[in-house]
Amino acid sequence: MHHLLWLASTHARLCLILGLLGGILLPGIAGAMVPWLPHMVAGLLVTTALRIGHRAATGAITDLRWGLGSVVVLQTVLPLLLFGILSTLGLMLTPGALAVVLVCAAPAITGSVNLALLMRLDAGRMMQILVLGTAAFPLTVLPVLWVLPQLGDPIDVIMAALKLLVVILVATGIGFALRAQFFPTPSAGQIKALDGLSVLAFSLIVVGLMAALNPALRSDPLAVLNWAVLAFVVSYGMQTLTLLMLRRTDLRPVAGVLAIGAGNRNIAIFLVALPPEITAPLMIFIGCWQLPMYLTPLLLPRLYAGALAHE
Repeated sequence: MHHLLWLASTHARLCLILGLLGGILLPGIAGAMVPWLPHMVAGLLVTTALRIGHRAATGAITDLRWGLGSVVVLQTVLPLLLFGILSTLGLMLTPGALAVVLVCAAPAITGSVNLALLMRLDAGRMMQILVLGTAAFPLTVLPVLWVLPQLGDPIDVIMAALKLLVVILVATGIGFALRAQFFPTPSAGQIKALDGLSVLAFSLIVVGLMAALNPALRSDPLAVLNWAVLAFVVSYGMQTLTLLMLRRTDLRPVAGVLAIGAGNRNIAIFLVALPPEITAPLMIFIGCWQLPMYLTPLLLPRLYAGALAHE
């Protein structure tokens, strides 16, 4: 087992690719995993918290100022700005425009900490953004819910956010407790094994997240291609803009983690409040949304290194 974890850590990017391929090529397994996705998300959070430890995730008081301001900009100001632009262009009632606004209103995905680890960014800061963004989401989403008539009962979205927050807090608490109990001062070899465990958990969950993609590819591959292009443009566009805008500001030390949070959002949190006629195309988008996120460690390292390099 130790050897397997070391292999996963050494070949982390290959594991991500295999996870994506599994989601596309193994529809039976992917479909069987869907009911277990909430449990798998909790397990992913436990392994991630076990890897980074509570010391790395505990921020100073001053972190709250930049963190809260960043969350408000990313989760409220940005989606409202896009809503205004898309409405002016007469596009707001299209499924694609709705997907873009919802993505920008959502908090970071639970796997964003794993992405930070793979990109060699500060995973502790990323955990702070994940927790803070999810905790603030019931408030930051209210203006977006007010302007989007397509959504159902706002209470459903808020309750889903609160439930996710509880899962995050409980799962990370368990992970931190396990780290303190069994790996208070881990060796380099133990860190590598924990990295491998985190990679395996992150690569496995994507199989279930992409369950809707295989049937969609069979029935309407052109639609899947269009949704995939939109997913890449939105995810990589937001990451690039965040890096470029923050690289020469006081937020430069956290520009990388904020870029990860900006371009990797948990749009699935809105599904509980969407009517069936809107859910279908968004399920395809959510499947396509995994592609740019899981390929970020393969395709964007040079972008991050170049933007964050010391000049």
